[in-house]
Amino acid sequence: MTKIKTSSTNFSNKKQLEHNCPEVFAANVIGGQWALAICCYLINGALRYSEIKRCLPGITERMLTLRLRKLEEDNIIKRTVYAEVPARVLYELTALGYELKPIIQELGKWGEKLQQVQK
Repeated sequence: MTKIKTSSTNFSNKKQLEHNCPEVFAANVIGGQWALAICCYLINGALRYSEIKRCLPGITERMLTLRLRKLEEDNIIKRTVYAEVPARVLYELTALGYELKPIIQELGKWGEKLQQVQK
């Protein structure tokens, strides 16, 4: 795992921008293709790890695990382990995560328009 240089100018600038601009902070939490894609699939309900993996065939298991952990740490998703044999683990959006639904829907509409313009 790469260590983040917390003393770099870039890191300081990023943290300052996040502090002053909640939009940038939010974009950094759900930014990147995998976090947003995971949230898009979980909007329709809870999924198991293997189901999420099936929805995102290009993601490695390591990256999926890291993204799920980060989204859980950020209180966007919750992980529920059921005491069954074999163990069943479900991932679902938290109440805060579900608040992304209209934002994601609008991003989708905007993305479709952008695709049309760029054709």
